[in-house]
Amino acid sequence: MIVDDHEVVRRGIAEVVERAEGMHVVAEAATVADGVRRAGLVRPQIMLVDLQLPDGTGIDLMKKVRESQPEVRAIVLTSFDDDDALAAALDAGAAAYLLKSVRGAEITDVVRAVAAGRTLLDERTVTRRRAGHEDPTEHLTPSELRVLDLIGEGLSNREIAERLSIAEKTVKNHITSLLAKMGLQRRTQVAAWVAARKHSGWRAEPGES
Repeated sequence: MIVDDHEVVRRGIAEVVERAEGMHVVAEAATVADGVRRAGLVRPQIMLVDLQLPDGTGIDLMKKVRESQPEVRAIVLTSFDDDDALAAALDAGAAAYLLKSVRGAEITDVVRAVAAGRTLLDERTVTRRRAGHEDPTEHLTPSELRVLDLIGEGLSNREIAERLSIAEKTVKNHITSLLAKMGLQRRTQVAAWVAARKHSGWRAEPGES
């Protein structure tokens, strides 16, 4: 069963699964409520679950389905590479955690592994990831953090200088310093990093995309 509020995504995953030998999509759902209802009707062996749903999260769905069908195995399939989400998925009993950027063959390989009883997500995975995910802005000065935020807003060096009432050369110096501290090479990488952080929260309010 595939649970994702984007129809195009559901159809894409369904096509990948249906092409794989021995696999069949028994149901699709777009919300937590619909997912719980359909799971009760079709009793799926595997659930592919997105984290963000209009009326809650994939974590909510997994917990509710497991109350009545503890044998159902869940795979989180999401665009959020988030350690808190990973830990929550583990707590909810997910057997695997996949990013939507994976290739179709990887999805079917993981489905086969989970269907065979394997668990690809464990406490060591979460701990190891957290240990390797230090905050790259940890050593930035307050001035560098302000420049970082303004780069994320799309401002040019001249506009940042005007906003902060400092010389444009000082802005360039701040950018050179923050690039070195964050391990980045270009200004565009900074903008992309800020944008990714702004959209990385998986616990969005219901109705947010």
